[in-house]
Amino acid sequence: MGRSRKARGGQTAADAVVETVDGGLAELMPDRDRPRAWTLLIDGAPQSHVDLDDPAYLSFEYQRRLGHVIDLAAPPGRPVHAVHLGGGAFTLARYVAATRPRSTQQVVERDAALVQLVRRELPLDAGARIRVRSADAREGLAKVPDGWADLVITDVFSGARTPAHLTSTEFLADVRRALKPGGWYAANLADGPPLAHLRGQIATAAAVFPELALSADAAVLRGKRFGNAVLVGSDRPLPVAELTRLAACDPHPARVEHGRTLSDFTGGAVPVTDAAAVASPSPPPSVFR
Repeated sequence: MGRSRKARGGQTAADAVVETVDGGLAELMPDRDRPRAWTLLIDGAPQSHVDLDDPAYLSFEYQRRLGHVIDLAAPPGRPVHAVHLGGGAFTLARYVAATRPRSTQQVVERDAALVQLVRRELPLDAGARIRVRSADAREGLAKVPDGWADLVITDVFSGARTPAHLTSTEFLADVRRALKPGGWYAANLADGPPLAHLRGQIATAAAVFPELALSADAAVLRGKRFGNAVLVGSDRPLPVAELTRLAACDPHPARVEHGRTLSDFTGGAVPVTDAAAVASPSPPPSVFR
């Protein structure tokens, strides 16, 4: 592990923490504008932002959109059972604990060394009901009891790509098994032009969930740049109007697609199965500059 110090305005900034983890080189960089906030990077790619003083604060665009899903998944403040596939710095688990006290959560993060680093440097609230399991996301999901979760969030990247085995109908069928009736699935997806991966993931989710919505920056949906999109699925109608309002009013506005428009957006893409699954595309180097 290494530490470095950076001067800021004549003062000494908090130490940056640099450590090799299973997935590469992890860096915890202090936020210059928030005293106890940190950004986690893996091999230079930003993964998470955490404010220990204000865990309800979400900085990254895609995490804010997942926050909208968390806000609408149940009446305000009501505790939920949540499963997080992919841990990072546990940003969204902290958000659920802060906005929905007494929630019970499971985090599945394959990188055991990363889990140790985050627990040590950015400890979870001792009173939060968050269990962290170091395991492959799909193996961890298989251990969730049938119908246990109100919410399953997938945010798994290896080398900035979503692993192939988390992109299939078989994977999503197990997600639906773990969800309660009326529960929600939300996934952070990353793609760029020509959006073949994103279209395929929508078609895959449509084969498992009768109700879908997609939230993303308009430029991403038009295929103008590489970026993130949040896909939401359920077996019950989704509050699309409320999701649209939250996305439109956000500091990082997004467009929400659903119904026929979302179906047309897939452009004839077919569901992905385990036999044909591939990892999501690598982002261009310019994304992280």
